[in-house]
Amino acid sequence: MCRNIRPLFNFEPPATDEEIRNASLQFVRKISGFAKPSHANQEPFERAVDEITSAARDLIASLTTLAASHTREEQAARAKMRATRRPTVPLKSG
Repeated sequence: MCRNIRPLFNFEPPATDEEIRNASLQFVRKISGFAKPSHANQEPFERAVDEITSAARDLIASLTTLAASHTREEQAARAKMRATRRPTVPLKSG
């Protein structure tokens, strides 16, 4: 899955429409292979983003949990901690 797509459920404050649309755009870019579609593919690309945004919004609104809500700062700190634990791959020299 695309690394730029982040969980959007169970956050305080809740995910915004912009966050949901951005995640949907990333998903469509990933599965289509287009960062920016050609003029001929623009309409189906945008339609897919709109449909996935709507489905994601409906999904997030219908999910329930007993777990405490997360904060974006908490998630960012966890991601930063994971990044520091990742092994670095040495670059090959010429």
